[in-house]
Amino acid sequence: MTLLQGLDYLSVFIFALTGALVASRAQLDLVGFLFIASLTAVGGGTVRDLLLNREAVFWIANPWYIAIACTAAVLVFFTAHRLENRRRAIDWLDAGALAVAVPAGVGVALSLGHGPGVVVMMGMMTGAFGGLMRDVVCNEVPLVLRQGELYLTAAFAGAVTALLVRWGIGPAPVALLACAAVTFLLRAGSMLFGWKLPVYKSRPPRNRI
Repeated sequence: MTLLQGLDYLSVFIFALTGALVASRAQLDLVGFLFIASLTAVGGGTVRDLLLNREAVFWIANPWYIAIACTAAVLVFFTAHRLENRRRAIDWLDAGALAVAVPAGVGVALSLGHGPGVVVMMGMMTGAFGGLMRDVVCNEVPLVLRQGELYLTAAFAGAVTALLVRWGIGPAPVALLACAAVTFLLRAGSMLFGWKLPVYKSRPPRNRI
């Protein structure tokens, strides 16, 4: 198993857990759990692979990814009722998945020889699109759009960190590890300490003479 495959496997499993937990909040049946978990798990990587024109989308080339997502869905279907606060569990699992998926996207783009802009965008898309699809389909406020929270910002900072480490002649595994650490720390800091960027505030237009 390569490092990139390992990152994809891990992000699929954790994102599938979050999808299944959202499905439990929506009180879906088991098939609904399987669908939402799989959509969340492979959504970001699918967008990445299609845009990068890879030979085959990762989960089509290797159906074990879907099997892992379905396993996570079944696990949550029978255990979600034991969690006292499913919303908080979703947030923390999603933070962990983001910290794995962003370096996965960055690593794939780097391995294909793409430039900095594409590398950063692929990292952000891989990390964010699965959760965005999950929340839109289940009629939840998307995490990526919650006002004042560091989500896409954390993904962006992680991807840029990976580039900086790589340009510093750091080996690829170290760059991806640094990407994961920065992404998770910023996302966790936003949830624990309220870290955020200034948000846009509209102002009345100036009076014209």
